[in-house]
Formats: sequence, C-alpha cells, structure tokens
Amino acid sequence: MDDNKKAQNQMNIEITEEIADGIYANLAIISHSNQEFVVDFVRMMPNIPKAKVKSRIILSPQHAKRLLLALEENLKKYEAQHGNINEGGTNMPPMNFNIPNAQA
Repeated sequence: MDDNKKAQNQMNIEITEEIADGIYANLAIISHSNQEFVVDFVRMMPNIPKAKVKSRIILSPQHAKRLLLALEENLKKYEAQHGNINEGGTNMPPMNFNIPNAQA
C-alpha cells in the first residue's frame, strides 16, 4: 500500500485523561439479543458479596465478532512473547447475577 493510501485509511482517535486511566474489572458478563451484544465489566472484591458493574459496552454482532478476532490475535502475540497464559483454577464466582434475559 502506498503512502497516500495509508494516509487516507488512518483515523485520528482521541482519548480523554479520565478514559485513559482505565477501569479495573476482573469479571465480564456477556449477554445478547438478535441485534446486539452487551458486555458488562464488573469489579469483584474478596469478602464483599456485592459487585458493581464498572462499565457497559454495547456492540453490534459484527463488532462483537471483530472484537473476538482482535482479542484472539493479541492473545497469540502476547503468548508468543511472554509464554502461555495460565487460565487459573475453577474458583469462578457464582453466576446467578439476577440479570434479565436480553430482549430486543
């Protein structure tokens, strides 16, 4: 691809300081309808029975698929550089979050 074509395909993306700081989450809850995927990022703390959703991202099915592929690609690159990621034990939190089924 020549330089003119690359320049045309570039996007200028800005990020605020607040967003750049990020939000820590150690659980993602994913639900979907026929029109969208909803990803809730949650922070669970030890010995605290209540967890809060810290961020919600709503994606079209096409963008959800692109996110999946991008994560797979980046995980492969990470593991090639740093070694395999240990998925951890079976200490998953209970999955009864009383979340309503997704509806259109």
